[in-house]
Amino acid sequence: MSGIGARIREERERLGLSQRAFGEIGGVEPNAQGKYENGDRTPKADYLAAVAAKGVDVLYVLTGGRTPAPVENLSEVEEWVLGSYRTLVKEDQDAILRLTTTLAEYKASYAPEKKTLSEED
Repeated sequence: MSGIGARIREERERLGLSQRAFGEIGGVEPNAQGKYENGDRTPKADYLAAVAAKGVDVLYVLTGGRTPAPVENLSEVEEWVLGSYRTLVKEDQDAILRLTTTLAEYKASYAPEKKTLSEED
């Protein structure tokens, strides 16, 4: 079993619900829920909206890709940097990752020495 049906079942199990309970949330009979999970039927939009309201990641169900978790409390500059990063091709994103990792590691290893020097002044 793969595709939408498998992902519906995975989401149902993640939420700890039986087929009957999950079907009730989606407004369908247990046999319909089983057919969705087996891939014999495709759920309609109203079903997906109802289960989404209970915590199902519908983007994941439909595409296999998880809905990104929102990053809260970003400054305007951080939002701009992140937006710019996302427009880059993968090779450039990889270069940015290497650069920021190297800078962070350098700062972490250099910071204690710098603190010691400023304490001596």
